[in-house]
Amino acid sequence: MPVFEYTARNASTGQILKGTLDVPTRDEVLKHIKQQKMIMVNVREKPKSGFSRPKSINTRDLVVFTRQFATMINSGLPLVQSLDILARQTENKSLADVTRQVVFDVESGHTLADAFSKHPRAYPELYVNMVAAGEAGGILDTILMRLAGFLEKSDALIRKVKGVMIYPGVIMSVAAIAIAVLLIFVIPTFQTMFASVGMELPLPTRIVIGMSDFLINYWWALILIVVGAVWLVRQYYKTSDGQLRIDQLMLNAPVLGDVLRKSAVSRFTRTLGTLISSGVSILDGLEITAKTAGNRVIHDAVMASRHSIAGGETIAAPLEKSKVFPPMVISMIAVGEQTGGLDEMLSKIADFYDEEVDVAVSALLSLMEPMMIVFLGVIVGGMVVAMYLPIFDMMNAVQ
Repeated sequence: MPVFEYTARNASTGQILKGTLDVPTRDEVLKHIKQQKMIMVNVREKPKSGFSRPKSINTRDLVVFTRQFATMINSGLPLVQSLDILARQTENKSLADVTRQVVFDVESGHTLADAFSKHPRAYPELYVNMVAAGEAGGILDTILMRLAGFLEKSDALIRKVKGVMIYPGVIMSVAAIAIAVLLIFVIPTFQTMFASVGMELPLPTRIVIGMSDFLINYWWALILIVVGAVWLVRQYYKTSDGQLRIDQLMLNAPVLGDVLRKSAVSRFTRTLGTLISSGVSILDGLEITAKTAGNRVIHDAVMASRHSIAGGETIAAPLEKSKVFPPMVISMIAVGEQTGGLDEMLSKIADFYDEEVDVAVSALLSLMEPMMIVFLGVIVGGMVVAMYLPIFDMMNAVQ
């Protein structure tokens, strides 16, 4: 039997009441409400709990949702009706379910921001705070459009950085497969041939054959070593000191660190600029920005700036001490603070560094391609040469 959740108003006192009923149909709920001399506000069937994992809500789904929501609000459609339409037309089932719950909460008297805040997996803290600022200022449609633009640019930036990470991963995977095939299927054939001749093998050949024997006989140990190493790194990263050290190493890595640093600056400036321009206080904006930084070093620098502002000082000084942000960024932020146009200045910095990330990614990819080719050539070619050295020795002996 289905379970229904309802929200009703006491006819005499106006008090909002919530409850659940285990009844066959929705009509039974309405009948119960009338018997209690209450006025129905909202009723819905309680979602059934299951063991299947819900589909994730990606940034693209949220961008489309936000743009459509802004358009409907700007066109004069009521809030609840707009949300109901979005719940029915969105293709993402998880987002549709969440939106229906938001509709229920809004009809029950909650603000839109409060309703969104109950679903942090769908609506991050930044999203909720900007919606709250839009509701308070009566510019919800404007804020939603600004949010959609922000989410699109942030998603594009994340995709660029992930693309840089994926490329070497794919190349290394192909290299690992090629080396494994050589060691497991090709090298043993040469080993059998050399054993039948009984000649002394050169050192490079003995090393390659030893690698082949180890992989064939102790492949399970190799898997355990790799899995154990990954687990240890993850556990270390969960510690405060480990996270700081690894993030610092990533920022200081040659070439890749430049991409990560520029993308971090872009994300920081765009997030903070969007929040401030939307009416979120600078202290709340810095705290939210720190949480979404994605890097412990950046997080600590931003929180130091928040403490500085709370103490009546500037944002720029602690950022300069962190040595993470380039001098140009520090100078522009300082000018923005002095002129009262910090949000506009932050947006300009973000636009500039978006282009810088594009240039850095292109430079990194152009550098990695020849490096990967050389790496594969040295490893695979070295193994092939090592196995042909005894053959050359045999030919010289025959001559």
